[in-house]
Amino acid sequence: QVQLVESGGGVVQAGGSLRLSCAASGGISSINTMSWYRQPSGKQRELVARFPSVGRTNYAEFAKGRFTISRDNAKNTVSLQMNSLRPEDSAVYYCCALLSRSGSSSLDVYWGQGTQVTVSS
Repeated sequence: QVQLVESGGGVVQAGGSLRLSCAASGGISSINTMSWYRQPSGKQRELVARFPSVGRTNYAEFAKGRFTISRDNAKNTVSLQMNSLRPEDSAVYYCCALLSRSGSSSLDVYWGQGTQVTVSS
């Protein structure tokens, strides 16, 4: 059973920093892309940053210059360093992985349970 487990959310003052981490485990053959999404209260889920196995990382406009996504392929982990946080960054942040399971050639999307980030003004 594939699991994505996030950690690192919390409450921070505006201008502060947080680092989110996500570990994928459970019968994984290979991971194509690892991403972070977020969903502010009452709004749709949106992409924050994406780290493909091939090619360049990409960021949402609001994340450029403030957030940095990193990935450790050996550990099947992805992290999101968030600096200069703003109240509008408050949201539930979700880890997402496009991966293939052991014994399967298909790629499927898996989500973590989400971690709350609250930025106070």
